[in-house]
Amino acid sequence: MTKLITFDELEEMLMDIAFELPDDLFRGLNGGVFLLPGGKLHPESSEPGGLFILGEYHHEPRGLGRYITVYYGSFVRVYGGYDPARQKEFLKKIVFHEFTHHLESLAGEKELEIKDALDIMRYKKKNNRP
Repeated sequence: MTKLITFDELEEMLMDIAFELPDDLFRGLNGGVFLLPGGKLHPESSEPGGLFILGEYHHEPRGLGRYITVYYGSFVRVYGGYDPARQKEFLKKIVFHEFTHHLESLAGEKELEIKDALDIMRYKKKNNRP
């Protein structure tokens, strides 16, 4: 049985991934990348524990600016049973996904937002939700 990854271990893994990325990707990301302790259910989740938000890109022009969050609680709920190497692969996908949102935001593009919205529509249809 795989030992549950701790908050500190996941945070260290997240920082390792972030430090591997080219500096250019961080342009305009004034708030950086960080791990939050809780989990977050998607508002369209059809059931408690059904659809977790693993990470988010934030763009708050009047607030904290641009930053990326990853949710420890969500990550553990979805990927906690995997070995550390596989968890790192999943975490990289989350980080790359959120950086894509960041880069598209800088470029005035919304392709990934549209793809995410389509994925939610498919999820709702699959779960018989309007």
